[in-house]
Amino acid sequence: MVEIPTSGKIRIDAWLWAVRVYKTRSEATTACRAGHVRLNGISVKAAQPVVPGDRIRVRKNGFDRELEVVGLIPKRVSAAMATKCYIDHTPPREKVIIPQVPIRERGAGRPTKKDRREMDRLRTSWQGSDDQFDFSEFDADEL
Repeated sequence: MVEIPTSGKIRIDAWLWAVRVYKTRSEATTACRAGHVRLNGISVKAAQPVVPGDRIRVRKNGFDRELEVVGLIPKRVSAAMATKCYIDHTPPREKVIIPQVPIRERGAGRPTKKDRREMDRLRTSWQGSDDQFDFSEFDADEL
């Protein structure tokens, strides 16, 4: 089993990459340059060293993550090992309520071409005759 060093210093961009917050180190560096990474409440550059006990706030995909550094690792490790290097103090995300799309019953709404032709046929046959309309040629399910 590999031990996690708890002393020394490491660059913040390398640490964020090693603990799998960012997929690439250049992505972590870009986030630091853009001001999306804060160390103990202060926006930092990528070369800023971190030590155990530091609190890092990362803004990614519209959400803030707050991490406390527990261990320093210079190289990328497995996800299980990476989670041992920090304590996640991120508050739980609010549940997003997605509005449901109203369910339209079949046949509701605009009639299909077949339905329109059938209605036209009914209209013309009804208007053209003076006698009673004969419903025997239609199924009750179609109406």
